[in-house]
Amino acid sequence: MLNSTALFPSRPHPTAARLVAAAFLTLGLPLAAAAQESVLATVTVKGQALQAGRAAYSVPTLGSEEIKQAALSEVEALWRQVPGMHVNDYQLSGVANSVVLRGFSGGGHGGDIAATLDGISLNEAMSHADGYFDLNVVVPLELEEVAVHQGPVSVLQGNFNRAGLIELRTRRSGEYRDVALQAASHGALDAQAALGLRIDAASQLFLAAQHARGDGARPDSGNQRSTLSARWQHQLGGGLRIALSGRLHAAEGDSPGYLGYAQWLADPQGKDARVQSDGSQKHFRTLRLDINYDLGQDTHLLAYAYGTSQDFVRWFTRPKAGSWAQREERYDRSVAGTGLNLSGATRSAQWTLGLEALRESTDYGYWDDLQGRRRSAPAINNREATLNNVAAFGQLDWKLHPLFTPSLGLRHDRFTGDCTRLGAETGSEACTRMQRVAHTSPKLGFSSLVSEQLTLRASWSEGFALPGNFAKYALGAAQLDPNVFRQTEVGMQWRASRQLWLDLALYRMASSQEIRNLAPGIYENFGQTRRRGAELQAVWTPARSVELRWNYGRAQSRVTQNANAALVGRQVAAVPSYTSTLQARWQMHPDWALQGALRHVGRMAVDAANSVWSPAYHVVDLGLQYRLPAALGLQDGTLRLTVRNLADKPYASSMSVIGGERLVAPGAPRSLLLGLQFSL
Repeated sequence: MLNSTALFPSRPHPTAARLVAAAFLTLGLPLAAAAQESVLATVTVKGQALQAGRAAYSVPTLGSEEIKQAALSEVEALWRQVPGMHVNDYQLSGVANSVVLRGFSGGGHGGDIAATLDGISLNEAMSHADGYFDLNVVVPLELEEVAVHQGPVSVLQGNFNRAGLIELRTRRSGEYRDVALQAASHGALDAQAALGLRIDAASQLFLAAQHARGDGARPDSGNQRSTLSARWQHQLGGGLRIALSGRLHAAEGDSPGYLGYAQWLADPQGKDARVQSDGSQKHFRTLRLDINYDLGQDTHLLAYAYGTSQDFVRWFTRPKAGSWAQREERYDRSVAGTGLNLSGATRSAQWTLGLEALRESTDYGYWDDLQGRRRSAPAINNREATLNNVAAFGQLDWKLHPLFTPSLGLRHDRFTGDCTRLGAETGSEACTRMQRVAHTSPKLGFSSLVSEQLTLRASWSEGFALPGNFAKYALGAAQLDPNVFRQTEVGMQWRASRQLWLDLALYRMASSQEIRNLAPGIYENFGQTRRRGAELQAVWTPARSVELRWNYGRAQSRVTQNANAALVGRQVAAVPSYTSTLQARWQMHPDWALQGALRHVGRMAVDAANSVWSPAYHVVDLGLQYRLPAALGLQDGTLRLTVRNLADKPYASSMSVIGGERLVAPGAPRSLLLGLQFSL
């Protein structure tokens, strides 16, 4: 068990913290080749040619400057800037939170949202839940762009791309030395650095590092994580370029667990005495090779291969059979993937074709009824699950006419897999060879430039989901079809004036062929849901020194067919009825700026029967920013003072019902942050 003064005890693995420290030291090294004036070609990544097709779909995008302005310690803090997007924060150290998008509540902690980093999937095929992903392996300062494809509109991902795709791209060009430092209440410290270095006329090196730690606002909530990423790219000549990149991440933390509802009302930042030394540990390593070849001025071929190795363990206490019990979950993953991507452009069109193959193997271990992290019973599950995915995709974006610019996409996925028991088990879940499953997903959309001020768009797209967890390995599930999601959307972008810009989207998504369990090991396709909603982004600059941004999303997610007739018409759990973020910035002086944010989250159903509801809440943040004098020798130096949750308002960052008990993850109390950002 960790404490605030003894994080990362000695272990056979080298800690990423030492590597992070070494990366920070490199920022002080002279850039010997900085005076060279040759410009290197950028190494592309999978799907980069698809950016032109975003006009046909709703794809809110944040660039590197906006990301730097947000002064993030965690990437998921960006989601409050995306309309309709929300994080149900579990406040469990080292455990991914649940991200809400387009009326789905299981992104990140489950498989409702796909996530990629430079085109490579971050979703875990068989972890805590299918499609789980952890964005803490990414350093916020290394990001060039974050794009959120809302709905199953992207051809870049298949199985987990139903609510949408989070597409992260790191910096791959330029010279820079950026540093971001932050200290906050409850012992929170965060240090980030990003370096872009030209080695010679043909080579570049990109490094990023982060080390974050904190004691937490609640008892026994100390945590620490370190990340180091590196990318070397080299231009061989004749249109041939190569890149080699790697990433190391280590994290460890204690967790105070959930609170019972009554205890939360009495002591919002307390700890239930029945929680037994909960926490998590994780190590993540990945290595990747990219080979780019220019077939012509506007035609590019990309070949890539990568491997990932990860070990993750969590301990979690929760109500069970009238008492509280601790469980242990271990996931040791290895992933190997490869692919080809051919893209091109003409005056009137851009297109891309891709092939990819992935093999993911997970040693899955699950024990229950632990005593302070000590096992007291045999494993419920102790097995290896393998999932293989071969896919082909293509997209054409055709500039036929300003009033009609269509985007046509298609993705075909084929899955196979196997399950093998590694030792004795007491569980009864199926574990056999998976039957082959294939699915083709079309994506159709268009944009219409009505005038310089107004652009309209409309789209129809399809996504799917495989049977969850070990159901896909059951003989009784061999004839199942994937769960299918079909979305229809209309939208517009309108620059009403030089001061006002609006983006509005209306969507409807229906699911069919949902999967239910008839008997142990026997499943069928039965069940439907319907999701409808509206999303709005607005930017208003009433004066040169004042800017207002408003993101709003309203979602209605209802069950339309279910084996339990009492659930028909009920709302899907953990989806807020609405979310709203109003941000204001006042540049009161060339060197001083005042900024604030008001976040509203509507109430949401906690359970499937809608008998328990999480109340609506709002949180206010306020900050002051000062631009440092150039005489200090720092470029773009800024000093920030921010107060989060200004009114110290107690709220539930997530709520659940486990073992018949209503549980709360308390929202963060008022905290003070002091941040410094600069470039060298």
